[in-house]
Amino acid sequence: MQIGKTKFILCLVGSFMLGICLMGSVFAFNIGGGIQGSQSKFHEIETYIDKYYLNDYENEALKDGAYKGMVSALDDPYSQYMNKDEFEQYMTSSMGEYSGVGITFSADEDGNYVVISISKDSPAEKAGVEPGDFIISVDGKTYTDIDTMASNIRGPEGTKVTIEYTRNGKAKKVTMKRANIKQESVEYKMLDDETGYIQITQFIDQTGEDFDSALKAVTKKGAKKLVLDLRDNGGGLVDESVDVADQFLDEGVVCYVEDKNGNSDTYVAKDGKTDLETVILVNGNSASASEILAGALKDNGFKIIGEKTFGKGIIQSTFELEDGSGLKLTIMQYLSPDKHVIHKKGIKPDVKVKNNEKTDTDEPLEKAKELLK
Repeated sequence: MQIGKTKFILCLVGSFMLGICLMGSVFAFNIGGGIQGSQSKFHEIETYIDKYYLNDYENEALKDGAYKGMVSALDDPYSQYMNKDEFEQYMTSSMGEYSGVGITFSADEDGNYVVISISKDSPAEKAGVEPGDFIISVDGKTYTDIDTMASNIRGPEGTKVTIEYTRNGKAKKVTMKRANIKQESVEYKMLDDETGYIQITQFIDQTGEDFDSALKAVTKKGAKKLVLDLRDNGGGLVDESVDVADQFLDEGVVCYVEDKNGNSDTYVAKDGKTDLETVILVNGNSASASEILAGALKDNGFKIIGEKTFGKGIIQSTFELEDGSGLKLTIMQYLSPDKHVIHKKGIKPDVKVKNNEKTDTDEPLEKAKELLK
């Protein structure tokens, strides 16, 4: 069975770009009146807090904590309960514009929060934060929930936020003024008279259309070959990555998605593709939706150059609850066209090249140009 344009999110990105999924679905926990079977225990605890707890507290915050605790008990860094304000921020960010510092990050296998990419000209870039840094705290607080930390990094434009992070084992702390971040996900240029270059930094709303425009632009400039750069692309919307894959593949499978019961659905490409000879660049920060694209192209004979990808091959769906709050849950894993599992394994490049940051040369890009000669 084929699935249509449902907005599944690959929520690798614990920051600002994750998006529109199954809106209108309702998955409501009535914790305010107690979870069925646990109502008396919830109220018993609430009674003790009300009677004996020394400090003031907000009843709504207490309930939010119970909701968050329930989802946190799943021990899945990508599943989360969001109150109404958090959910509104989350959904707004999917449109590619938000107020924050321009950091995209994810949780690794050890639960560390690793920076995947930095928006150009953002406060984070100006402050010297780089991909590969590990975020320790935000305004002195540590977090076990990826989206709660992301929500606290975001904030009103002009306000300040302090982030502590480590790089090569050394801790650093920077204070940044939040700014309006307008995310541009596609950039292009000509490397020479016959070779185009398109970089996709994330998959947000309109990425597919923007890529189509970029592809037409380099073709019009005379490109007969193409370098597609997915390095430091933390993922985003599945549909957008499928739209890009569609530009390179004739009718066929882009990826399979599989639920907890083993039920499998399929994303497919339509007939018709570009004639440009193409190679793809990836690295350890290429994840989620970018791995869907890289996996689809690799299984269809395209050369992948760089380093093994991040290995985040699970899909989250977002549900809006009755009171305007939201729930994000891991609901599926995805498989490449040849049914290779990506989660915790990543995609191995056909040509392994690591960029040497101590030189001014982009070694993977140079290898890509060499292979296209």
